[in-house]
Amino acid sequence: MAEATLIDDALKSELSALYQAADRHYHNLAHIKAMLALAGEYRALLDDPDAVEAAIWFHDAVYDSRAKDNEAKSAEMAEKSLTGRASSERLARIAAMINATATHQLPALDDEGALDDTALLLDMDLAILGAEPHAFDAYEQAVRREYGWVEEPMWRAGRAAVLKTFLARPHIFHTQAFRDRFEARARENLGRSLQALQG
Repeated sequence: MAEATLIDDALKSELSALYQAADRHYHNLAHIKAMLALAGEYRALLDDPDAVEAAIWFHDAVYDSRAKDNEAKSAEMAEKSLTGRASSERLARIAAMINATATHQLPALDDEGALDDTALLLDMDLAILGAEPHAFDAYEQAVRREYGWVEEPMWRAGRAAVLKTFLARPHIFHTQAFRDRFEARARENLGRSLQALQG
């Protein structure tokens, strides 16, 4: 028997409300819609498109810029909300994808399909890094607003460290499709942002 729809309209409106909270300037519904659009575009590459869609909807469901466990809490929420709609294996897979967004490193998964889907999910989450400069700059400003409570010197140091970590990787993106499309511009954007932060 086919499994029930993972994300139905009721769940979409419940999650949409969370993503429209006033303190979300980047991690909001527009971010989710941008990722869903990319998932649609790359659907043919996905092993379990519905599980990826569910992971997209839930991956920033819990978002508090002062907290360190947003991804773990978002994964827990996904498992609770989707119990009865998916097998325990599928729930674990969705949770693993969400948890991977904490570090943007690939988790150790035996299932190749799950690993490939996680790689694509992480790349979709970071696609903004390879956006046109004006869109990337708007993203940077929005993230800064989410961390409005952090004083400027601390923000500059912390953000610069994050950007350096990405730039130090052999590849920012895990999949060839995203490297081909976004890697070069992402490196330009991050380099430019880093100069501004350190300037």
